[in-house]
Amino acid sequence: MANLAVDAVKDMTYDAIVIGSGISGGWAAKELTGYGLKTLVLERGKEVKHIKDYPTTTKNPWEFEHRGQLPLEVKNQNPIISKCYAFYEGTEHFFVKDAEHPYVQEKPFDWIRGYQVGGKSLLWARQTQRWSDFDFEGPARDGFAVDWPIRYADIAPWYSYVEKFAGISGNKDGVPQLPDGEFLPPHEMNCVESFFQKQVASKYKDRQVIMGRAAHITAPQPIHLEQGRAKCQHRTICERGCPFGGYFSSNASTIPWAAKTGLMTLRPDSVVHSLIYDEAKGKATGVRAIDANTKEEMEFYAKIIFVNAAALNTNLILLNSTSSRFPNGLGNDNGLMGKYVAFHNYRARVSADYDGHLDSTTDGRRPNSPYIPRFRNVYKQETGFLRGYAAGFNARRNNVTNQDGLGADLKNSLLNPSLGGWSVGSHMMGETIPKESNYVALDKSKTDPYGMPQLKISIDYDANDEKMTQDYIEQMTEMFANAGFTNIQAKDSKQAPGLDIHEMGGVRMGNDPKTSLLNKWNQLHACNNVFVTDGASMTSTSTQNPSLTYMAFTARAVDYAVKEMKKMNL
Repeated sequence: MANLAVDAVKDMTYDAIVIGSGISGGWAAKELTGYGLKTLVLERGKEVKHIKDYPTTTKNPWEFEHRGQLPLEVKNQNPIISKCYAFYEGTEHFFVKDAEHPYVQEKPFDWIRGYQVGGKSLLWARQTQRWSDFDFEGPARDGFAVDWPIRYADIAPWYSYVEKFAGISGNKDGVPQLPDGEFLPPHEMNCVESFFQKQVASKYKDRQVIMGRAAHITAPQPIHLEQGRAKCQHRTICERGCPFGGYFSSNASTIPWAAKTGLMTLRPDSVVHSLIYDEAKGKATGVRAIDANTKEEMEFYAKIIFVNAAALNTNLILLNSTSSRFPNGLGNDNGLMGKYVAFHNYRARVSADYDGHLDSTTDGRRPNSPYIPRFRNVYKQETGFLRGYAAGFNARRNNVTNQDGLGADLKNSLLNPSLGGWSVGSHMMGETIPKESNYVALDKSKTDPYGMPQLKISIDYDANDEKMTQDYIEQMTEMFANAGFTNIQAKDSKQAPGLDIHEMGGVRMGNDPKTSLLNKWNQLHACNNVFVTDGASMTSTSTQNPSLTYMAFTARAVDYAVKEMKKMNL
């Protein structure tokens, strides 16, 4: 019997365990197996294999029962997830429905989740900007949060490393607050977007309109062909899964790459309960999980563990990983785990009309749009609020469709609409300040379908966010007016946090174990064989989309972890 027990443990033992298979988890799997480590990837959701499990990716609109729309019954059953722009009949199978994983909203928060192999990497907006030292130095300069333990020079080579593999399109724009990267050819602006770019450049010395930097393959390189990926076809239905692998996802890129090594074991339908801590050894020795189908409890063991369950679930797992040594959560000696959660403020939009360039229109589709890098409080504090915001921008020619008539006349008017003027629009992406009052915690009285504590979320805007929102509206309105746009309209949606889908923090990096949970290598201060490289690790948010930074953090942390293992002959 003793030998049977030893053999059972051996069968469940790996060199490394990765929790989660989304953007950061997929990168952890790729890098760990690339270094020769036998790696287990635990994913709480279902299996989704590239191409095979994209059921709607080639469907035409008329092939959907409801022509892509969601029935009222589905919307009524899912008031939270239905707010997400990407949730519709062609994608609903990739989203967590409201009743499937309940949580407690101490303050309104719309938690958008995708539980499957690949996670939200199948659904993301694919915008990929580097951070600069203006971002990494922000807390130290502006006096919020804690100082980042790294600077741009520490992460720059890893940005280059992941960009080349993932495939990022963009221009080398020479914007100090938005460093250039390893770019494939950029998408093009249309004539009105280029017009606005020139107008802004002529009237403002501190503002730029650039083409967005996006994880789309515009010119496949050998490394992309080796992954089995092809050029983006500009179908703009990316959230259904791309059979060409034209945009970066774990499913098309990192997970198959890890699988090719023969060293990865991928176990979907495995809900991680907690990490196992051995007090005698002073380290984490494994992971407890629950089979999503049978509810069977399992244990897996490894020398190093990467927690990449996405920001809020990573907090949940670590807070639930209690022991005599860590009664408040693994590594949570200072009691700060779950606190200082931040997000991006997407509340405001500005729209307008433009009656110029009526001799031109657009042709085809484009999975990207222009971007306005942050210009407020960059070199000095110049406003009544801390930090700043970036903005998206786009222009499109309006169709004026005459739907009168029947039969052939109606068909002809629909197929050959007359053209009106142009519509232009912008949305903000503001940096929110991490605060102790913005937190997540375990609700001891409510459990989820797996018997685990539900996550209690208490996150809200503050006065800084309100001032920033107003400034964005004022500045974008001015920029639109200076460009000759008319009928300018601003809207503050007042939406709850969460719909940005950029929650960050709770297990933040820092130099001091008294004020942070992770060191500069994304390693728990108090349990050095556990690494966190997803959004939970973020000390502050910047204004940039965060996914590229998660990729770079993950590759860097794995490189460090493996080298440390070799030093200790593990």
